[in-house]
Amino acid sequence: MAILNFPIATEKAVSLITKNNTITYVVNQKATKREIQSEFERVFNVKVSKINIIYTPKNIKKAFIKLSKGYDASNVAMKLKLV
Repeated sequence: MAILNFPIATEKAVSLITKNNTITYVVNQKATKREIQSEFERVFNVKVSKINIIYTPKNIKKAFIKLSKGYDASNVAMKLKLV
């Protein structure tokens, strides 16, 4: 089961990277916040401080992953080729 499906590169998502140090990801429907956090920390070698989850009207699960202080979401976004 893949937990992290793909990052979102909309204008709003890119602005969240610089303003709130947050990466937006589409995740597996059955993934919990703890699973998302551990997978994101393992893949990108960063620490996560908070995760917010929303479901879109098309039943897509989005995770807003806020990084801890000392870690820069811009560096992760460059690895993902979002900016």
